[in-house]
Amino acid sequence: MDTTKLEQDLERTRNAAPSLVCCKDVQISTLLLDLAERALAASETILEANQRDLSRMDPNDPKYDRLLLNDNRLNGIATDLRNVAALPSPLGEVLESRTLGNGLALEKRRVPIGVIAVVYESRPNVTFDVTALCLRAGNACVLKGSSDARDSNAAIVRVIHETLVAHGLDPALVYLAPPGREWLSPILEATGTIDLAIPRGSQGLIDFVRDTARIPVIETGAGIVHTYVDASADPEKARGIVTNAKSRRVSVCNALDTLVLHRNLLPGLPALLAELGEQHAVEVFADDPAYETLNGNYAGPLKRAEAQHFGTEFLSLKMSVKTVADLDEALEHIRRFSSKHSEAIVAEDPSIIERFLNEVDAAAVYANASTAFTDGAQFGMGAEIGISTQKLHARGPMALPELTSYKWVVRGSGQTRP
Repeated sequence: MDTTKLEQDLERTRNAAPSLVCCKDVQISTLLLDLAERALAASETILEANQRDLSRMDPNDPKYDRLLLNDNRLNGIATDLRNVAALPSPLGEVLESRTLGNGLALEKRRVPIGVIAVVYESRPNVTFDVTALCLRAGNACVLKGSSDARDSNAAIVRVIHETLVAHGLDPALVYLAPPGREWLSPILEATGTIDLAIPRGSQGLIDFVRDTARIPVIETGAGIVHTYVDASADPEKARGIVTNAKSRRVSVCNALDTLVLHRNLLPGLPALLAELGEQHAVEVFADDPAYETLNGNYAGPLKRAEAQHFGTEFLSLKMSVKTVADLDEALEHIRRFSSKHSEAIVAEDPSIIERFLNEVDAAAVYANASTAFTDGAQFGMGAEIGISTQKLHARGPMALPELTSYKWVVRGSGQTRP
């Protein structure tokens, strides 16, 4: 495999990146607003390309929903682009300032990271999100989509390049790498050209990027999501939260995978899961106490849980149920199986809630709310580049501040060090 052209393309992106530092906030805002309009104007072309991608995928594949674009989703993408355009740029923000005893004035100031490579599967909406967030934070970007979305991504990037040119910017600022998996390793080894890699996708992809990369990586991990319903929970509140977290959109990383239920609530379990069974036909893998309660009282598919049904990201209309004796057992189960993405408790006892929020180790922890809210746009960030499950630099939804670094600016009047 000849990587010469890839290396040349990456170098062009690297050389284009500094031009963004000279752009005024209003120029990038105007560009993103224009991109939103151009995306909608090109909807027919984008959706036709998306249909070609969808035609190559089994509709039963969990990734099918992630790949799907339609008019409603394009409208949502345009809204996200406008939201990012309205956000203030983080660049130049002074994080810290002080004057030393020798008269040196120090400022710790936000600056772009430089060139960010995002590796992702399916999800052509990520192409828009990454572009908007990277440009707003002053970064060039390398987009490494998968073959699943090759036609969709190509159509989208054509619109992005047209928009960049229309606003006097180099289209090399947004580079779409070849879709084949064989091109991933050269990107991850591009030291001196790419400053950061961010993988979005399956655990297998994330592991490959982490293990292969010679450039820094921020992991956006798989979402193995739990909701613990405590003995003190309000039943109606619990039903609404569990139903929404599982059924709103099953292919996303913040969807519910395991319901952890206090055993005192077993008599109410059929009512808790009624909507999931009757309206969504969710397949439930229940431990023995839950199975005995649900058998004959649940409208959807029901099976006894086996070991592999815990610690699994289903990405489909499936979920497991684990019965526990108390909060301690719930916390232990979550500690064992959590991917540290999003975890929730439904409870009315304040002491139980606070223990859960304090002791659960995850990027986002919820009390009496659906985990479906783990999303940059929902958190008021405009959009997101991913949900980081690691603890260095960024954690949770990654938006503009997480796409910056900082530098120290030192002003003197002739000082020298003795």
